[in-house]
Amino acid sequence: MKIFGHPWIASERFYTISSINDIKRTPANSILLLNPLPYSLELAQYCQQNSIPYALKVNSIKDAVFANLMKCKYIIAEKALAIELMPIAQNYLFDTQVLGKIEDENEIEIMAVAGVDGVIL
Repeated sequence: MKIFGHPWIASERFYTISSINDIKRTPANSILLLNPLPYSLELAQYCQQNSIPYALKVNSIKDAVFANLMKCKYIIAEKALAIELMPIAQNYLFDTQVLGKIEDENEIEIMAVAGVDGVIL
């Protein structure tokens, strides 16, 4: 399980992006954080075409499927949706990892039991 945003664990940093110019200003080896589809479709396609790792916020199973097909590195979803996505991701052998947003480190155990790939505090 991956854990992002916890003070004990060093992790990759996410940079919120809203334009291609923003992408050019991020540090090398950054993970770009995009808003949900369709608002960030152009940026997701740019990242995919240029092999730039990115994370995509998703609000539905459909968006998660599209994110995986668009070579997204991480899907970020609310806790309940992340748990619902895991069997689908495993069934279809997603290359994209599912991250659940949590408010408290005590929720890590719930997400681990559900088999979610990681969490963001």
